[in-house]
Amino acid sequence: MGIFIAVGVAFLLKLFSLQVLDRHYKQLADNNALRFLTQYPARGKVYDRNGKLLVYNEAVYDLMVIPKQARDIDTTLFCNLLDITKESYIERITKARNFSPVKSSLFLSQISKEDYAHIVEVLYKFPGFYFQTRTLRHYPSAIAAHTLGYIGEISQSELDKDPYYRAGDYVGKSGLEKSYEKELRGVKGLKVVTVDVHNREMGSFMDGELDEEPQPGKDIYLGLDADLQAYGESLMHGKIGSIVAIEPETGQILAFVSSPSYDPNLLVGRERGKNYLTLQEDPMKPLINRAINGTYPPGSTFKTVVGLIALQSGSIVPGTRFHCAGPGSMPIKCTHHHGSSPDFANAIMNSCNPYFYESFKATINNPKFGNIKNGYQYWKDMTYNMGLGHRFDTDIPYELSGNIPTREYYDRMYGGQWNSVTIRSLGIGQGEVLLTPLQLANIAATIANEGYYYPPHLIKCFGDTTAIPEPMRTKVATGVEQRHYKTMKAGLRTVFSGPAGTARRYEMADIPQCGKTGTAQNPHGNHHSLFIAFAPADHPKIALSIIIENGGYGATWAAPIASLMIEKYIRGYTERPELEKRMLEGVITYKNER
Repeated sequence: MGIFIAVGVAFLLKLFSLQVLDRHYKQLADNNALRFLTQYPARGKVYDRNGKLLVYNEAVYDLMVIPKQARDIDTTLFCNLLDITKESYIERITKARNFSPVKSSLFLSQISKEDYAHIVEVLYKFPGFYFQTRTLRHYPSAIAAHTLGYIGEISQSELDKDPYYRAGDYVGKSGLEKSYEKELRGVKGLKVVTVDVHNREMGSFMDGELDEEPQPGKDIYLGLDADLQAYGESLMHGKIGSIVAIEPETGQILAFVSSPSYDPNLLVGRERGKNYLTLQEDPMKPLINRAINGTYPPGSTFKTVVGLIALQSGSIVPGTRFHCAGPGSMPIKCTHHHGSSPDFANAIMNSCNPYFYESFKATINNPKFGNIKNGYQYWKDMTYNMGLGHRFDTDIPYELSGNIPTREYYDRMYGGQWNSVTIRSLGIGQGEVLLTPLQLANIAATIANEGYYYPPHLIKCFGDTTAIPEPMRTKVATGVEQRHYKTMKAGLRTVFSGPAGTARRYEMADIPQCGKTGTAQNPHGNHHSLFIAFAPADHPKIALSIIIENGGYGATWAAPIASLMIEKYIRGYTERPELEKRMLEGVITYKNER
């Protein structure tokens, strides 16, 4: 009797273990009858500031596999149907089996609607395989590729950081798609369906009681003006460089052009990998967003920063004059003939090198700072307040900080023995100082606002009532008084309107512009052509920076392109066909090696 009782207890314990504790057999049984389908939400759409659609979704299909069920199939027929090799089939099924023999995983992604219709009719012949619907991005206008960014399959490191995702999911990899991944992605849903022995779906399980509806992602409206962006990209055809345009009163980016660019539709679908490799190997480097990843000596555009700090520190006043002997003057030579001792306004109009070297020298040597190193620290701190030498950290990923050298850097370089002559190149935007086009555009916006800026950002608003992050709505004061900015604005106005203004050829009678040309030395070829500007002068609606690599003088390429961008945005059209034609058709010859 004891033996029978012991055997009975053992059986009961084993049955309890199998039926209650061990979920393996229940899972196998459920997977034979039920299919748990992830319902991917529609990713949020993206619009420009005027409601023009920039990004929307198109349905595609992922082929999923449950390796345990994928038995006794005709692999030759299956591979021909999917247009893959047998080696590829073995690699994919092995990867899926290693993930889990009983759980579904991705076998082949991003199958088009046309291919899906052809395959789904005979899929019942291949047990263990089924389709799952998802959406991919589509770009009706092939513009703003660097700004919008792209999505791609999630990496293992990304999976480890966020349990929301699973292998095979797509996430934002760059641009707006990366910055607003959580807002754009929405929330996944679940659909439970029954399947028959032929792997065909028979309908919802329990009338959908276990189903969870996906929540679509948020729509996003950008500050970007699609027409201005397209115009800027056309002006940059045949040129390497960037255009950054900002709305001064909000910090919203109106145009974010990096040239050369690419069609964002190339990085969508099954051809994405091949297209990405082609773009990556292009010697002109179209994948680089030069607006934030290009760092350049700012040249004479930096004289605005040098002049404002000199005025604020009391080292100069608007009437201060410094001697300039033209091309022969030392230690900084001047490229213009504009009289022997210009004041501040004339120095801005004529872009006088000695004047701004002397202004820089007067600032860091100012007796109130005690010594030159303290004076230089004050100068560097003021550049930081003006948005230089650091990232803005808004919704623009992978932004570089540029470089404003520290006093410690010069101590190491010169053994602690350095003075204003040693670092004189900083006064005219050369030497070790490097800025991004975004930082230069922000300088223009700050001058337009007469002393403050909003951190530059892409978003204008969400499609719902969600507020954009507070830092993007917060004014940043530079510490330079408004009166000095008014002095600077008056000088920048003469760059267009003055008799010797370096951009006087691009003046428009009905749109008063302010700007500053720049020509940055380049050891690897022709000088870079730079320009910063804003308009209208009294109530600025747009501020921008232009950089044309190897374009020569600032007035040759950058200034006319800036003026055309201003006209296009404010007027809505342009009235200078000859200038426009010259800029649209102008091509700069570059070496293949970049």
